[in-house]
Amino acid sequence: MTDTETAVKNVLTETTTVALTPGYEGANIGTYIGFKHVNYLVEKAVIEHFRRSGLPVGELYERYGLGFDLVDLEARLRGGLFVDDEASLQVRPVTEHHDTVFRFKIAITVLRDGEPKKVVTASVSAVLRRDEDDRRLPDRVPSPAVLDRFTVAVIGTPEPGEEIPAAGTDQLVSGGSTDQDPVLEHLLAGRNGYGWKFRIPYPYVHFFSRMHMSSYLRQMEEAKHRFVDARGISIGAQLAERNWIPAVTHSRIEILGEALLEEDLYTVYTVEDIFKNLLYTARMDCYVVRDGRPVQVATGVITHGYGVVENGNRAKVVAWDERIDGALRNLPGEGA
Repeated sequence: MTDTETAVKNVLTETTTVALTPGYEGANIGTYIGFKHVNYLVEKAVIEHFRRSGLPVGELYERYGLGFDLVDLEARLRGGLFVDDEASLQVRPVTEHHDTVFRFKIAITVLRDGEPKKVVTASVSAVLRRDEDDRRLPDRVPSPAVLDRFTVAVIGTPEPGEEIPAAGTDQLVSGGSTDQDPVLEHLLAGRNGYGWKFRIPYPYVHFFSRMHMSSYLRQMEEAKHRFVDARGISIGAQLAERNWIPAVTHSRIEILGEALLEEDLYTVYTVEDIFKNLLYTARMDCYVVRDGRPVQVATGVITHGYGVVENGNRAKVVAWDERIDGALRNLPGEGA
């Protein structure tokens, strides 16, 4: 068995555990770490799993031109993760013999009152995306056959939708956005949601050109903020008035295709389900327009409630009132 075959076997069969601390940037709720940065830790743990197994993701690209991409990431938050935590992340392979993606289950455990407590469970899928631009990889060598099963020439093959109205003529600068565009009107028709158009900037891509999972996590967080702001119940307003902060219990993002640097990304955030006055689930759908047709490049769901945080790390869930409920449901006269 070659070294690469052994490494792949390790990736697919061995469970690894790594200790990681969250980034300080993620502590935007007192000392709580937000869902986006929790998912960053999940991604980091999977990358460390590859390294410890003998298959570092950087080397996969440098030697073979294979870029590592998470294409599906789901996480359930069962407790708080704080800025001072040293979290233990267990990565357990669950890839089946017929799978063409790497699959893992991840558990995040922290110490609470001297006892281990599982605060996050997650599942992840990943692929290796081939870069065939020889200008970037003049010394590339053929990848071992054992990696072929998990290698793709392009991520996803989404089918273009029906022809849609022409996009707005205003050219956005890098990172620029607008929520007024004929394409958005088409995508939002009949939905209880909000959308915006966003020109993909360089910080949102990796391997030179394509959006990666962490960028879609940013979009999902931004979607929530834009949605409630547009409904007159912005995060800042609720904090100022009632000290309420959104709290995420579940999220999932699946990459369906590739969105590229300097393309216009259309993100639509739609409320799908409201559970009493405690939780609501929204869907995020992301599109690019090519040849006059929408191409869906990502989809996801996120479940929110509201909470109050005291002393930085002690939280309690609150039930929202008719004003919040009306804004979420887009009832006339509610929200603003």
